[in-house]
Amino acid sequence: MPAGLVALALGGFGIGLTEFVIAGLLPQVGRSLAVSEAAAGWLISGYALTVAVGAIVVTAATAGLPRKAVLTGLVALFVVGNLLSAVAPNYPLMMLGRVVAALCHGTFFGIGSLVARRMAAPERASRAVAVMFAGLTVANVLGVPFGALVGERWGWRATFWAITGIGVVAAVAIAVLVPGWAGAADRPPPSEGSGPATGRADELRSQLRAFRSTQVWLTLAATALGYGGMFGAFSYLAYTFTRVTGFSSTDVAWLLVVYGSGLVVGNIVGGRAADRNRDLTLIASLAGLAVTLTGFGLLAADPAASVVLVFLTGLFGFASVPGMITRVTDHARGVPLAAGANVSASNIGNALGAWLGGFAISAGLGYRAPLYVGAAIVLSGLAVMIVAACRPDRSETDDTTDLRLGQDRASAG
Repeated sequence: MPAGLVALALGGFGIGLTEFVIAGLLPQVGRSLAVSEAAAGWLISGYALTVAVGAIVVTAATAGLPRKAVLTGLVALFVVGNLLSAVAPNYPLMMLGRVVAALCHGTFFGIGSLVARRMAAPERASRAVAVMFAGLTVANVLGVPFGALVGERWGWRATFWAITGIGVVAAVAIAVLVPGWAGAADRPPPSEGSGPATGRADELRSQLRAFRSTQVWLTLAATALGYGGMFGAFSYLAYTFTRVTGFSSTDVAWLLVVYGSGLVVGNIVGGRAADRNRDLTLIASLAGLAVTLTGFGLLAADPAASVVLVFLTGLFGFASVPGMITRVTDHARGVPLAAGANVSASNIGNALGAWLGGFAISAGLGYRAPLYVGAAIVLSGLAVMIVAACRPDRSETDDTTDLRLGQDRASAG
């Protein structure tokens, strides 16, 4: 395994910890900063919204720059954000730290996935992306218990100091271990007489041109719906386990570790399978997730079945991630903005799924309802993915036709 992939995975681990660790620290943070539970919850929501916006804005702002330098700079930004959180004397500065850290999230995974692909043979592209995302999945398993353990023993600020240290190590590892050729910039051929500003505009136009592809939009929609269905169910699993299954509140932590273990396995299996047959893997993983969530809703009162099904939820839920990223970047011809858009799509899906799941509970449909709502959302994503797998990308066909016409005209001239 290339050392550069390990460095990217370490960066993903640190960023993943920042995202997930706060869930186990909210009571301490709320008391320390003297804010309500709702205000403390915005430290999670604000992070997610910033990721969704930042993945597009920051990726567009760094278009044409060397990718290795961008990745190193993003991890440095991550370090600054967590340092602010560690020393924050009040709630506004704590929120600022969360927003600053979140700005790097989407672009890191978007550009990092393209750099990871460069370090692997084409037939191992999805596996290379899966290695980078392994850091995120491991962080999901360890994030909440890590934060709770460190926070209880040394205080919540110690958790953010620890994450800051991980960020420093990751930045150094990326700077040293990621090869320069893998992190070089991709630039379109410069226009005659163009200056730096024109070149930057040409680069941005080149990136936006990728969104002419119908397949890009279909893949982004499938990503949002697939990930949103899983997250819609995941957001309320604690209620399902305690109010329906009968587990105690102290059991929720290890049950979430079971779920996170499924994410790790799904990431590995999905990456390998996508390198063999990507569209079939994506269809199978979405279908498996829809069936799992439906079965979970039916069997939620059975403790043994719930443990198995929460593991399968994580497995099928993340099995599609490596393939979705390579699919959208392939159809977008490798532009970073499309990779960033994929991360934004997943976060928009998360917000949609969590909102619909909460709406179902508020409507009096019970604590199984988010599982059924999640299954319905995933089925919508499955339908989109089937259409995408069966439909040619007309924009790519048009580009090929334009090229041939241009060659014919040149020959005729």
